[in-house]
Amino acid sequence: MVGAGTGTAVRSLVRHRHLLWQLTRRELAARYRGSVLGYLWSFLIPVLMLGVYTFVFSVAFRARWPGPSTSRVEFALILFSGLVVFALFAEPLNRSPTLIVSQPNYVKKIVFPLEVLPCVALATAFLNAAVGFIILIVASAFLHGEVPWTVVLLPVALLPLVPLCLGLSWFLAALGVFLRDIAPLVTVLTQVLMFMTPVFYPLAAIPEPYRRIIGLNPLAVTVEEVRGLVFYGRIPDWTVYMACLAVGLAVAWLGLAFFQRTRRGFANVL
Repeated sequence: MVGAGTGTAVRSLVRHRHLLWQLTRRELAARYRGSVLGYLWSFLIPVLMLGVYTFVFSVAFRARWPGPSTSRVEFALILFSGLVVFALFAEPLNRSPTLIVSQPNYVKKIVFPLEVLPCVALATAFLNAAVGFIILIVASAFLHGEVPWTVVLLPVALLPLVPLCLGLSWFLAALGVFLRDIAPLVTVLTQVLMFMTPVFYPLAAIPEPYRRIIGLNPLAVTVEEVRGLVFYGRIPDWTVYMACLAVGLAVAWLGLAFFQRTRRGFANVL
């Protein structure tokens, strides 16, 4: 029964792909509606944040990333790359517990493919991340005069995050209907996860016993792979990559199965 329900949901996602795109466009439009600069904010916010990081770490903290010939400005760029990846992961997760609760009409009054809503949150996060990566690549090219050809593999490196985020989002979206306290808890846990992921430090800086534990985190692997592609021209370890992709697919299947199994009770709670 679970397998059949999951397969039906997957077919529904494919069938409603145009709806997914329309909802994503509507959400982006709503986010900047009424502002003077509109969509320009999607570029200005990452640029301003990058400027803040550059000033704080190059002027105030005078920090350097471990390694040869790493400037303070490059430290800010390396840090920014990790934050872009983490934001891509954290944004849909933080929104997931309220996705269904905030749309009761979709549950009660119309026949709506609810499994699409976490996909919309992820698509929005990916578009925001794409802007961040464009700014990162341009800034890195300006600093170094060029960027490694390996930047073309960025979409490949990010691919394992898609099923991982979707699986967790489906699970949290369903759980949030029945446990309203899950939303603030997820916010706290994502903050903890940020410090357990090599965003502010390289994985190599962690002592060996703890490095192996943190290395089991697929998000940590993706952060390291993205930095390797953008700054060092380093190809991912494909064995580790495939393992992360397999974990992501398993999480996606389990999350969607949980969502499909519990969705019948949504209308009774909302």
